Amino acid sequence: MPPAPPPGPPPHRAGASAELLARVPKLLDAVRSVGSGLELHSTLHRICETAADLANARYAAIGVVGEDGDGLADFVHHGVDDATVRRIGHLPDGHTGLLGALIRDPEPVRLTDLREDPRACGFPEHHPPMRSFLGVPIRVQGEVYGNLYLTDKHAGEPFNDYDLAMVRVLATEAGIAIGNARLYEAAQQRERWVDGSVAVTTALLSGGDVDDALQVVADQARRLSGAAAGIVLLPADEGGLEVAAVAAERPTKALGMLIPSENGIVAELLAGRSVFVDDAATDPRLEAGPVRAYGPIMLLPLCRDGRVLGSLVMPRARGERPFTKAERALGDRFASQAALALMMADAQRDRERLAVYEDRDRIARDLHDLVIQRLFATGMMLESAQRRSVVPEVRDGVGGAVDELDVTIQEIRSAVFALRQPAETPAGLRTQVLREITMAAVPLGFTPAHRFVGPVDTTVGELTGKNLIAALREALSNAFRHAHATRIEVVVDVTATLPDGRRGVRLTVADDGVGIPEGGRRSGLHNLERRAESIGGTSRLGPGIRADGAGTTVLWEAPY
Repeated sequence: MPPAPPPGPPPHRAGASAELLARVPKLLDAVRSVGSGLELHSTLHRICETAADLANARYAAIGVVGEDGDGLADFVHHGVDDATVRRIGHLPDGHTGLLGALIRDPEPVRLTDLREDPRACGFPEHHPPMRSFLGVPIRVQGEVYGNLYLTDKHAGEPFNDYDLAMVRVLATEAGIAIGNARLYEAAQQRERWVDGSVAVTTALLSGGDVDDALQVVADQARRLSGAAAGIVLLPADEGGLEVAAVAAERPTKALGMLIPSENGIVAELLAGRSVFVDDAATDPRLEAGPVRAYGPIMLLPLCRDGRVLGSLVMPRARGERPFTKAERALGDRFASQAALALMMADAQRDRERLAVYEDRDRIARDLHDLVIQRLFATGMMLESAQRRSVVPEVRDGVGGAVDELDVTIQEIRSAVFALRQPAETPAGLRTQVLREITMAAVPLGFTPAHRFVGPVDTTVGELTGKNLIAALREALSNAFRHAHATRIEVVVDVTATLPDGRRGVRLTVADDGVGIPEGGRRSGLHNLERRAESIGGTSRLGPGIRADGAGTTVLWEAPY
């Protein structure tokens, strides 16, 4: 291979001035074109296209060096069609070959035939053939941002000194344009993350329930990070982390899934440390499963005042670029804001729970001190009247009433005992349903009617039971906050047949309220649908229980 002339200013020779003067207007047009936009990726594409046109090259590319200086974080190309790119299969990573050498030694390189250079490692299958090569580093604010590559002049000639001089000028201008685009993109990115944090705080302070706030956290995390999904994990009672909210393009069965504490990454998160995965398909810390289908993953603990309240997971699709340092820093700030939202939600739940406990104690005292005593006194009066009566029918009737009072007193004593039991005591599904109904009675001002069909405690599995209780809580909350109902009926039926023929459990919550207005807020209904879909069930609405059909009936069903 003939040696390439050393880089430097073009030599003085006959006709040189004419060629240079002919290229200056084209160079000025190229400089103006490169600096005409602020969106980073489109700026990189415009630089490639402009450089190829300026040097009359068939192919052009920019390799963006990774933040750690090892390999390429991005590769933008011009001249190779999409079908060829798909056949090649993967873009250069910059770890080996000529591109890797230019990362380690960022100086201009000009080759007559790159295939004969000892640093070259050949082309992958389906790659178009290339001979002449020109590589120039692009510096942004004094640091090497990447390299601009040009190959194959259309006339079949090697790149000359004028090509090198023009491309170096263009690379300088490209560095300025890239710097401006990066500053603009960073400002826009910070603004989006701040808006997302505000949305999370607003969702909590607007009076919505905790599930709504967690869903907003998942939605915003997915949107802001450019991830394929946003997942919120909360500590589970039995240890590990449980999926509490999921935002994804398609319905997923991950909601309610438990990730055990033995998992190495879970242990890191519970210790309050962030975890960053470059490729989920190859990372040994991840177990086999659906997560292997993703690429880079950012896992951030939700920490506040030394407590780990949960975790935020943002996985990107396979082949997407890893998260940058700026994105990681912004994600950490967002996670801190989300942790504050969770802490406020916990405080709100504690206040509500305390109000319920206090009201339950008051009701228990009133039942014991007032109602039972009055019933007992009434029973004694009836017994006295029974003894004085000489009419057999009257004595029998009064005796029956006394017996009924005795039964009623026993039932009230059982209710008092139940009201004074701690709510944290492990209980079956039937007891959990009754507990939700009792807690809802406080804000409602009345106790919803309830009925169980079939062996509820022994039939419904743990995952379905958790989602059913959450759906019941959501439906009762909607009835209180929006329906203004005066009567609610709750039915849990484990003998139901689902639309696809499977056996399952059906939760029915019917009220006589105002119904659902057109255009009204429906986040609670969407939560019900998501929970049902996550375990293979459905949720739908029907007419209410007023005589004219007014009100709303929520039908939520899922397989066992």
